[in-house]
Amino acid sequence: MLKIFYPKRIADSPYVIDYEKLYKEGYRGIIFDIDNTLVEHGADASPRAIELMARLKVIGFKLCLISNNSEERVTRFNKDINVKYIYKANKPAKKSFFRAMKQMGTNIDNTVFVGDQLFTDIFGTNRIGMMSYFVKPVGPKEEIQIVFKRKLERIVLKYYRRDLRRGKIKKV
Repeated sequence: MLKIFYPKRIADSPYVIDYEKLYKEGYRGIIFDIDNTLVEHGADASPRAIELMARLKVIGFKLCLISNNSEERVTRFNKDINVKYIYKANKPAKKSFFRAMKQMGTNIDNTVFVGDQLFTDIFGTNRIGMMSYFVKPVGPKEEIQIVFKRKLERIVLKYYRRDLRRGKIKKV
């Protein structure tokens, strides 16, 4: 039952993922969550985020931001990045993931998602069979409902690690 929340891959940060390797594996599109994935909650795009997006474009990736946040917040973040985006995405609903792929001209087999929440980001991608990276939250500042979810995430991750050790699941 908990496996629907298990990430395909885990990284400490979106800034340490081996994107060249992903490209060699055949991935061509990357969908990113924004808040606490690329920057602290509510922050504008950092020089580090801007640099990452520019590097990914040079590698050849199509990029899309997907957020449950408002249009104002997502457009403000995207101002210096200039990629496709979807606001008020309603994650974990499937619709926005499909919209993002359509905007990028990619599909489930060549798209990867990077996000910091198991119950929205990873659950949503698992529901459609998309590759996912679960990353540690960038900052400590979170809304109260997310603080509660983080406690539940720790339980799921405990079982995830146990299942990995026991060979019940395999890293992708």
